[in-house]
Amino acid sequence: MVIVFLFSLGAIVGSFLNVVILRFNTGRSFVSGRSGCFSCGKKIAWYENIPLISFLFLRGRCSACKSKISWQYPCIEFVTGGLFVLGFLKFEFLLNSSVWVFLITYKLFILSLCFLVLIFLYDLKHKIIPNEFIYPLIFLSGIMLLFPQGVFMRPESIDLLAGPILFLPFFLLWLVSRGRWIGFADGKLAWAMGWLLGLVHGLSAVVLAFWIGAGFVLVLFAMLKLGFLKGFLGLTMKSEVPFGPFLIVALLIAYFIPMDFFNLSLFL
Repeated sequence: MVIVFLFSLGAIVGSFLNVVILRFNTGRSFVSGRSGCFSCGKKIAWYENIPLISFLFLRGRCSACKSKISWQYPCIEFVTGGLFVLGFLKFEFLLNSSVWVFLITYKLFILSLCFLVLIFLYDLKHKIIPNEFIYPLIFLSGIMLLFPQGVFMRPESIDLLAGPILFLPFFLLWLVSRGRWIGFADGKLAWAMGWLLGLVHGLSAVVLAFWIGAGFVLVLFAMLKLGFLKGFLGLTMKSEVPFGPFLIVALLIAYFIPMDFFNLSLFL
């Protein structure tokens, strides 16, 4: 029952994050004003706005004009719900020592997760990471580093410098290329990764992000070259691919499956 509740809660939060992405920088409130169909303008009824269930019930189409509803909505709801559950399973052992430590750690994780989802979606859509998302994430990652959560962080060690250390190479790439190779915000995201994961796992996550990104781009370009994605989302061989989403995917993988590609744990 706890798993079902947390997944449902995560799906609801994911639905809200979708709204935030749609309304960010548009002047519209995140918490007031009913959503509507982009095609016909029909206001969405409450029973058409139940995470995951409504999408399945409506078969992915508006009930009025039958225009397609983006798969972004159920995907983000499902992924956020799943991450809520994974976070609980990761920190469940803290319940054996202190319920309060568990609650604080889990809440910090959830807040960080929300900003990660927002950054992932916004960078994917607009190829930019707003400071309104990245600075709160860095702040939360610093709190999680210092909070005695007992996962794999060692705040008295080099992990305190993990954020600046991971930020530095991104900053140098941005500086040398004048922003053509990589964005400055990607360096800020790497800073948050360092504090969330520590130096050992953070470095491995950055390497993993480059691997995932390179693999994705190679497959994407191959499919474009063969004509399989012709006209899909306006993609061409010259399309810009944001790196932030790859960093976030690698961060989440390393957060739940700690990895050490360089065997640094033997020395640090």
